Amino acid sequence: MSLDQALDLLNDDGVCRIRTRRYALAPLALDDIPPLLTHFADPRVTRFLDIEPLVDRSDARDVIDWADAMRVTGSGVRWAIRDREGGFVGTCGFHMMTFERGRRAELGYDLRPDFWGQGTMDEVLPVVLDFGFRLLGLRRIEAMVTPGNDHSCAVLARHGFRREGVLRDYAYWKSRFWDQILFARLSVDQPPG
Repeated sequence: MSLDQALDLLNDDGVCRIRTRRYALAPLALDDIPPLLTHFADPRVTRFLDIEPLVDRSDARDVIDWADAMRVTGSGVRWAIRDREGGFVGTCGFHMMTFERGRRAELGYDLRPDFWGQGTMDEVLPVVLDFGFRLLGLRRIEAMVTPGNDHSCAVLARHGFRREGVLRDYAYWKSRFWDQILFARLSVDQPPG
């Protein structure tokens, strides 16, 4: 199933929304520019990410344009995570999706620091992974973690991801090469718990 077909199954308006007990996920939109700018301007949030802290509204707009382009081309989807009052909590989603010569995608997520350690990803990830495996028909979901991001490694392990190794000097950003720890979970893997 393609991303568009999965989105059509979920919503008549073509906008993929996912709900959990405490959170709602919807694709990033222009209304997200102010909270996205505040979020990604925080160096604590971007410390392990492949972006510099954002400086102005155009930087936040670039993130939204990137997310829109992925959705349009079928190569990914990025959701804004909101609390029940509609407050911006972070983002998550799939990118680098491929359905030729494999059925896989890369998972990414980030949260506002005041939501760290509050169980947000423990609530959000099961529904996001279900979306990927069941609705998109992915066989493999990968996650790349920058060494030092121990909290992200722990989140992935709790959700059935296996550490497969370290990809040395795999990525380049912030004027240097970075190792990446490769985690993966297959659709046939037993869910944790």
